Amino acid sequence: MTEQQQPGSKMWSGRFREPLDPRFEMWQASFRFDVRLLAQEVTASKAHAKMIAAAGVLTDEELAQMLDGLDRVPRAAAEAGAKFFNVEVFTEAYKKHKPGTGAVFGAQQGMVALNPHIEDIHHFVEVTLTDLIGPLALKLHTGRSRNEQIATDMRLFVRDAINQTIKGLREWGLALVELAEQAGEAVMPSYTHLQRAEPVLVAHWLLAYVSMIERDMSRLADARKRMNLCPLGSGAVAGATLALDRSIAARELGFGGPTPNSMDATSDRDFMLEFTQCLATLGIHISRFAEELTLYSTAEFGFLDLPEAFSTGSSAMPQKKNPDFTELIRGKSARLIGAATTLSVLMKGLPLAYNKDLQEGQEPVFDAADTAMGILSILPAVTRSLKFNFERMKTAATTGYLNAMAAATYLSNKGVPFRKAHEIIGNAVRLGLETKRELNDLTLAELRTLSDSFAEDFFDAITLEATLDCHDVVGGTARARVAVALAAAKDKLRENI
Repeated sequence: MTEQQQPGSKMWSGRFREPLDPRFEMWQASFRFDVRLLAQEVTASKAHAKMIAAAGVLTDEELAQMLDGLDRVPRAAAEAGAKFFNVEVFTEAYKKHKPGTGAVFGAQQGMVALNPHIEDIHHFVEVTLTDLIGPLALKLHTGRSRNEQIATDMRLFVRDAINQTIKGLREWGLALVELAEQAGEAVMPSYTHLQRAEPVLVAHWLLAYVSMIERDMSRLADARKRMNLCPLGSGAVAGATLALDRSIAARELGFGGPTPNSMDATSDRDFMLEFTQCLATLGIHISRFAEELTLYSTAEFGFLDLPEAFSTGSSAMPQKKNPDFTELIRGKSARLIGAATTLSVLMKGLPLAYNKDLQEGQEPVFDAADTAMGILSILPAVTRSLKFNFERMKTAATTGYLNAMAAATYLSNKGVPFRKAHEIIGNAVRLGLETKRELNDLTLAELRTLSDSFAEDFFDAITLEATLDCHDVVGGTARARVAVALAAAKDKLRENI
């Protein structure tokens, strides 16, 4: 008999007489991608071993042997596939739970290549553990199902991915804060409808993205809190058939407690959907930042110079410096949105409880996590490398009647109803356009033909500094307000580092 025909070669093979069609077997197996859950599977298996030991399934000696064997599984896998990858690199990466590195990816593919008949990561760990400690390994599956195993493994993966993503977001936020501090009181035009609107501090613009980051971090932290329950002990669908103390596994894995319903526990993928939805929103924020950098670095804007270390040239036009990094971010944000969409469509019609369809939910989560972390591994360095053309930005912020709002506010403060003040300043802007002058260059006599409320103090009220400082509210671009906001953002991002 071949290996796949031998009784017991599959975790479920007892009921079957015929072997799987080889094409179907390769096509339906998930080991090629869930191999990256090795660390999570081993960790969860150790927690389950302690839980069944407490229920009397394992003696103290057997538990010690089981735990030692599980600790040796990753090393055994690495040694078996040494020709595919560096054993030491793999082992170290495994300890740090960083499955996305190139070396570990090579290791994972080596494990798959060496084990063509392995169905999934659960099967792999059971087979490897059996090689290490013998028949005792077969006791490990007592009181559990692969349905609860994958639900637990994915929760562990997503929980760690959330931690890493929050760490990357915090690093990017601090990079933006550093850039804002360096900008000082430099100004730039703000835009609505992509038309120049009012002057703002460059720091104020950068802090807008910090606010987005804070929301992204909050969403991820909230999702992590909500998903932090342990499915182990849920069985295939109705709960374990042993009197297990589920709090043992929950405590061992750092969960807040066991899941309250076995049917929901084995079929729930809300935590994956919520995670990818958070990443999709994060991707939109990063893409917007990338779009602005792309626009502002063009000759038409000339507000900043993209670092050469993160740009490329044209193979045909020698003068070009292309914003490849920012353009790739825009493209990769589509992958993040796609992952959330895939999970939404995958789950929308599934009856309770576990269905094989859910296997298709793993790869979008892996891809989204890798994509987000790939971006965030580079984005802080790109941000810190940005060089602004502050003179060009100031010129753009002080031409084009961007002090018109401040001018209308001046009249409003004189008792003119704002709607009327708006109309008067609109007439003043039209006069400026016709004579090619800014509001500051109009004479008091000309202004008084539009309204008697104009006086000499008008010109002080529409200077650049006054135009900034008239927005003296929480969240405004007044210089004192931005200084306070900058310090607050810095303190908030440094929390829990």
